[in-house]
Amino acid sequence: MKIKIEGGRVIDPTQELDLITDLYVDSGEIVAIGDAPDGFGDAEVINAHGKVVCAGLIDLCAHMREPGFTRKGTIASETAAAAAGGITTLVTPPTTSPCIDNPAVAELIQDRAADAGFARVLPMGALTRDLGGEQLAPLHALSSSGCIAFTNARQPVPSSLVLLRCLEYAATHDLLVIFQPQDAALAQNGCIHDGANATRMGLNSIPETAETIEVARCLLLVEQTGVRAHFGQLSCDRSIRLIEAAQQRGLKITADVAVHHLLLCDEDVSEFDAALHLIPPLRSPLDRAGLRQGLVTDTLQAICSDHQPQDLISKQAPFADTEPGLSGLETLLPLSLKLVEQQLLALPQLIEKLTSAPAKILGLDDGTLEIGSRADICIFDPTETWTLNPEKLRSNGWNTPFAGKTLTGRVKVTLLGGKVVYRDTQA
Repeated sequence: MKIKIEGGRVIDPTQELDLITDLYVDSGEIVAIGDAPDGFGDAEVINAHGKVVCAGLIDLCAHMREPGFTRKGTIASETAAAAAGGITTLVTPPTTSPCIDNPAVAELIQDRAADAGFARVLPMGALTRDLGGEQLAPLHALSSSGCIAFTNARQPVPSSLVLLRCLEYAATHDLLVIFQPQDAALAQNGCIHDGANATRMGLNSIPETAETIEVARCLLLVEQTGVRAHFGQLSCDRSIRLIEAAQQRGLKITADVAVHHLLLCDEDVSEFDAALHLIPPLRSPLDRAGLRQGLVTDTLQAICSDHQPQDLISKQAPFADTEPGLSGLETLLPLSLKLVEQQLLALPQLIEKLTSAPAKILGLDDGTLEIGSRADICIFDPTETWTLNPEKLRSNGWNTPFAGKTLTGRVKVTLLGGKVVYRDTQA
């Protein structure tokens, strides 16, 4: 199928490209930017005047919930939400039931995503069997079945020796390991950052050391083994400084942050609003400032949604008894655009952290508009304002603290492999 995307502001950091021009798609690939290629002929025309055209977004952490928790979300529902958010590639953790510790589950997830046809889903394999933290999972077989990386999610690996052996194996086979650092003992029963607000609300808290101690342990073992490592969804200023120091020592590590940690802090948790029960919790204003600084200095290479859809009943209980997480696929782009509005990042820098940077972390050739690349494309209006109504979300999870808020920036069209998988029909 041939498509001409006409008159948009084409931004591609991989080519240092930022100009108003046309882009041409044929047979699922980008075939030209600017002038039409010879013999292009008849094509569907997408009017992108006043819009931004960029590569499809790549989300480094989005829980699909399927298999096992389909009351919270399905691969079909969550990839439809991703397409509406301009996201064409999702990385999903192994926190399913059964977890992704055998090739059959990894293949099932990819097959169902392909059947739904809205976005690619790349599974992360479990680092240890059943995420139990004791026995190495079959990493090589999982990698052969499409697992893009390996993690124990936020489940503990109590023995540093076991973790060392896992990292040694991963390093031997050049597998990417993703850490979501949390010391289970320090975080136990906590539901909010350890600060004045936790004391005022009388809630069990999670100190920043629950993250930073685990970051330090993992960094030492990464240095010893030489494994390719990525630290996901960091929340503390001290974590950023530890990562930065390790990068300066030459460690091949990368890191990302969830967009809500760049915009909110623990002072925003009020009236026991369960939509703000998050793990990792919203940290202090100082931590938020450290995360934002880490983004500017490229200590944090990417921004993700950390999408965790919940069914309504999971959020209808006393704050500490609710399930943590927020639904973030459809708000990833407009929330990230706030960083441009606040002049923290230029628009091309932001697009890089949502496209080519996560692709580079994963070792993918996506996240670019280069000629010959796969036509995964997001077209969005950076100035359109809209009010977030959770009931209109395509995700099964309506759990968002941004309900009723006015957001700026709206996806108009999403292409996956040259096929239109989302088109905004709202007035």
